[in-house]
Amino acid sequence: MGTWQISADLLARSRFVVSARIEACGVLNDLVRPSDPAGRALAVGHREAFEAMLTAHPARRAVLDHNWRRGWISDWLSLPPTAADLPFKVELEEIRRLGDDRVRAELREVRPDRPLPPILLEPGTAEHAAALLSWVWTHVLSSDWARRRRILHADIVSRTARLASHGWAAVLRDLGRDREWLGDGQLRINRYDLASRILDDDAELFFVPVHGTATWVGWDLPRRYAVYYPVTGALATVDGRAAGGLSQLVGRPRARLLLALETPASTTGLVATTGMPLGSVGDHLKVLLASGAVLRRRSGREVLYWRTGLGDALVAAGSA
Repeated sequence: MGTWQISADLLARSRFVVSARIEACGVLNDLVRPSDPAGRALAVGHREAFEAMLTAHPARRAVLDHNWRRGWISDWLSLPPTAADLPFKVELEEIRRLGDDRVRAELREVRPDRPLPPILLEPGTAEHAAALLSWVWTHVLSSDWARRRRILHADIVSRTARLASHGWAAVLRDLGRDREWLGDGQLRINRYDLASRILDDDAELFFVPVHGTATWVGWDLPRRYAVYYPVTGALATVDGRAAGGLSQLVGRPRARLLLALETPASTTGLVATTGMPLGSVGDHLKVLLASGAVLRRRSGREVLYWRTGLGDALVAAGSA
């Protein structure tokens, strides 16, 4: 199994942080290979615009084609943050500062079976990588960042409270699939048959919540490491009492739509995730729009919907 050896001093200094750049990485993952209903809805809503961008910028598509293989993600896309809650533009500069040679080397490491195309051997590879994330931020994430950021911070508050009452073992236990505190300073990060990596006592270790169900780790050797985990609730089913309470407030169909709009979704995505007829989804969305519980925005041929602060409050009240 793959484990990190972490000293008590390093664990005590580790931090839970929110990162706009890492959230953009999670969204990029959903656009390319969605793994849950919310991710699939997001991909459907932005597919046309995303494909148009990649067609117009073949170097970005080439970067994208070398980013993943089964069980592995390119290191540039997993680069740990340097601090909490930095503006996206500041975090994006971290990618540019990696430089072309390093980004190329990390792309080759992920796909050794696939030579880099000539377009990535020319100057500007790091800029192409940064531009890919910049597009995701501008066209998909920025309008929804305030809502997502509130949810991510709520996750951190919850885990910090649990840390005070139950200790690190309880906090680390549910950081996603294949994560487990094994004792004796060992944190399991995956189930691969790899030698344990010893993290230096003066290293930096970050725990970063992300929307979606993906889990991964990142590092900037020799000092920075990060564990990226699904925000609280991403891996859990909806509590029946919460759904029932919300149904009493707004009616069962609209409650289902509000619960499904944890992340932006199109009407077709909502049909897929809720099983409701298209006409019914449209009618209830009109009511939710008129009441201010949801907002909408056009993306290509799709119209995306997401919860407002009022919608979040209704869901919270329904689960009280």
